[in-house]
Amino acid sequence: MTLAVDLFWSFRSPYSYLATPRLVAMARDYDLAIRARPVYPLAVRQGEFFDKVNPQWIPYLLRDTARIAEMLGLPYRWPRPDPVAIDPTSRKAAATQPHIHRLTRLGCAAEESGHGLAFLHAVSAVIWSGTENWHEGEHLARAAAQAGLDLAQLDAKIAAAPETYEAMIAANQKAHHEAGHWGVPTMVFAGEPFFGQDRLDVLEWRLKQHGLRRRA
Repeated sequence: MTLAVDLFWSFRSPYSYLATPRLVAMARDYDLAIRARPVYPLAVRQGEFFDKVNPQWIPYLLRDTARIAEMLGLPYRWPRPDPVAIDPTSRKAAATQPHIHRLTRLGCAAEESGHGLAFLHAVSAVIWSGTENWHEGEHLARAAAQAGLDLAQLDAKIAAAPETYEAMIAANQKAHHEAGHWGVPTMVFAGEPFFGQDRLDVLEWRLKQHGLRRRA
């Protein structure tokens, strides 16, 4: 029987980007379905989080993600532009967001089309690998095509019913909370959350306890 994992994931999370290639490999090598469930970043969902966090957290995150990318052999640079527009005065998410709503809705539409994980993989690679102005030109269209999707068709579906995709995101965020965590990436199997790219070994161990098998 195919085992299934829910993946709660954000386009602004470097750890989500760093985890995705291994998740893709797991879904390729094992009889495993990984359901992509994109959520909005904490900066959008819960902006006050950053008022409470230790000021050392952001410098550590930048150092930690850079060395993990180096260890994994993945190209890495903080995106230009940032998927979340930040108000330079308050340092919080700006009232107008030109990217993150579209990206997150696209992730939901890709999952709806059966290519969610592949889309997250391809698009996050464009955003986080150092592509300048990833939002312009054909960058996202080529990434969508790599995942087996047509970006224009996804955008058209979302434009026809944006409330449907906002409802999907809200449902993902509710399920994420109910699973027992707030951060991304969080993988949930049989109601048990596994938070962070450094918990993939633990997730794989648990899946094997439940009969995870390599594909023929």
